[in-house]
Amino acid sequence: MRPRTGSWLARRWRRIAVTLLPLLFALLHVGGILHLQVLERLEKIIYDTRLRATMPGTMDERIVIVDIDERSLERTGQWPWGRDKMARFASELLERQQVAVLGFDVVFAEPDGSSGLASLQNLAQGPLRGQAGFAEQLARLAPELDYDAQFGRALQGRPVVLGYYFTSDRDGRARGVLPEPALPLDRLRGKPLRATSWQGHGSNIEVLAKAAPSAGFFNSVTDPDGVVRSLPLLAEYQGRYYESLALAMLRMATGRSDLYPLYATSEFDHDVLKGIQLRKDQARLALPVDANLATLIPYRGLGDVSGGSFRYVSASDVLEGKLAAGSLRGRLVLVGSTAPGLVDLRVTPVGRAYPGVEAHANVLSAFIDGTTIVQPDYAIDFDGFQLLLVGLLLAFSLPLLTAGWAVVLSAGVFAGLVALNLWFYETQGLVMPLATVLVLALSAFTLNMVYGYFVESRSKRELAALFGTYVPPELVDEMVKEPERYSMDASNQELTVMFCDMRGFTALSETMEPLQLQAMLNGVFSRLTHIIRGRRQGTIDKYMGDCVMAFWGAPVATPGHAELAVAAALDMARAIGQLNEEHRGKGLPEIGVGIGLNTGFMCVGDMGSDIRRSYTVIGDAVNLGSRLEGLSKTYGVTMVVSDSTRAMAPGFIWQELDRVRVKGKAQAVTIYTPLAASSEPLPPERVQQLALWQQFLAAYRAQEWEASALLLRNLHASEPGNILYALYAGRIEALRVLPFQPDWDGATQFDTK
Repeated sequence: MRPRTGSWLARRWRRIAVTLLPLLFALLHVGGILHLQVLERLEKIIYDTRLRATMPGTMDERIVIVDIDERSLERTGQWPWGRDKMARFASELLERQQVAVLGFDVVFAEPDGSSGLASLQNLAQGPLRGQAGFAEQLARLAPELDYDAQFGRALQGRPVVLGYYFTSDRDGRARGVLPEPALPLDRLRGKPLRATSWQGHGSNIEVLAKAAPSAGFFNSVTDPDGVVRSLPLLAEYQGRYYESLALAMLRMATGRSDLYPLYATSEFDHDVLKGIQLRKDQARLALPVDANLATLIPYRGLGDVSGGSFRYVSASDVLEGKLAAGSLRGRLVLVGSTAPGLVDLRVTPVGRAYPGVEAHANVLSAFIDGTTIVQPDYAIDFDGFQLLLVGLLLAFSLPLLTAGWAVVLSAGVFAGLVALNLWFYETQGLVMPLATVLVLALSAFTLNMVYGYFVESRSKRELAALFGTYVPPELVDEMVKEPERYSMDASNQELTVMFCDMRGFTALSETMEPLQLQAMLNGVFSRLTHIIRGRRQGTIDKYMGDCVMAFWGAPVATPGHAELAVAAALDMARAIGQLNEEHRGKGLPEIGVGIGLNTGFMCVGDMGSDIRRSYTVIGDAVNLGSRLEGLSKTYGVTMVVSDSTRAMAPGFIWQELDRVRVKGKAQAVTIYTPLAASSEPLPPERVQQLALWQQFLAAYRAQEWEASALLLRNLHASEPGNILYALYAGRIEALRVLPFQPDWDGATQFDTK
């Protein structure tokens, strides 16, 4: 059977189309047309898992967190503490400990009235306004009682960064004094940045805001699932851009460096902001940001004192001077709180009660080390590219592979995607999308396997059931590997056909009981069928009474179909000989067979009526095979083989029988009978007979009757009962009386089927 190219391609394209379905949905999701929340959630899970798996888990000694913890609240009192205490606190850190930068992850939004100065001033302006001594004493005591001013003086001119926050208040309520914007508008090329925009703020009181040289907001970005994964570096408020606490501390540590937007250098996206840059003299430090001018938080560990990422110092120990002088020299110090009552604990990828102050410490550490992580603005384009690459690769490869190789390819693609994603993350600090393409790969593999099992496996089972009764199991196994390549559709192919008819069957039927005859006939057919279908890989066409019809070369293409057919015929002849020995032992009549073989182009396919059909061969080449089987009895041989079959089966020893013209064929056909395989040498006397026989045929066809008769007598003497020799002896007697015929080709005409 020839491969059904059209059907094969159609089935492959259907399977490819099924495997492409995940790619379509994935592209719609990435393009924003189809919103699949499960993929977004999975992307977050992958990000969190990757982050936890790659955390260094080591301590950064350069950054210290001074913690307003439960112990500090117990020893010093509830928060907020008096500004006189905060003044001593700041002086301890800036003077005695000599920290490099002091940042506050708290806001001082209300004046401190704990000293009573405001009440005394009201008295001086009211009931005691005429008491000059009271006013003089108040003026002398005011500097000591103005705790806010004390705190301001402690901050004045020092490397201090105050904290504040922005709000999304619709009414735009604002408290306190904001610092100067960090990024002048004249550096923006006239284009606004896509920073997070806010409507209100809560900042520090004026005396502190003016005293501190810098301030930064400590807002974080909470994702829809309630997890804090990033911090904005710049925020927009009323058209101006303000810096975060971590960025302000970095700028302070680098000598109050200037802030510039960093645009792409490509001519195609020159207005795309790639990051922000710190400049101080000739020094440059680039900080990558995402589309919203935020950076992902590269968490170093699990957080808190036990997390081991940063050194924690209790604020009460600082306030009470318990630290050795200079023990924090040169450190970047962040003041924050881990006390649950102060509500500065966040849900993060690494913990559900993570100190907010440590999030800023992580970003600051990454700034210093140059290990920030960010999702670039081209992440969506990259995701689309990898989806197309992986989707098309799997769609066009998986349908061509076996299940085992499909698993290998899919696993390789899966591992390659994960490895590439980790490479981007670890070496480039880039967070690239992964969830959608992994789901695509898994879905493509699953759909391919499901389609193969439920659709193509059904085709394989149908094919096995269809051909299993008359095709060798080995060929069926090969066919089911690619069932789409085989079909029942008719086609013209060069095949070898066999007809095998039992001799003496009529005599047997007259002497045997029906059941006995049935058992014997089934036994003979079983032996012959096992030879045809088993060792010789033929296809059983049909059983017709006492005749079996078979062919070679379809449905599975077999280049050596002629040799297999001849070998099967020899095996069948030997099997009948063994069977006759058994019959003689049982007292049963012997049987014989006549076999005809022909090779040629014939039509093969599923043929018949709408009630009953069969996979068979038809055509002139088939008819000739049937005619040759009928000639076997005439020539006294078991097998009669056409010259086309002999030409394609050189591995045998042949005896030429005759040239014949059968009914329905005008052209003469040379016929042969195989004696043995070339690997089985004949006895010397048999070799001499064959040589003598060839001489006889040459003389016979040359119409040299005397010479041919003499050669034939010698042959007949060596084998008196040979029917072939007797046949030619009779022909010579009939032909020698005729005149010489110059156009005679030596062919014998047969007018019966």
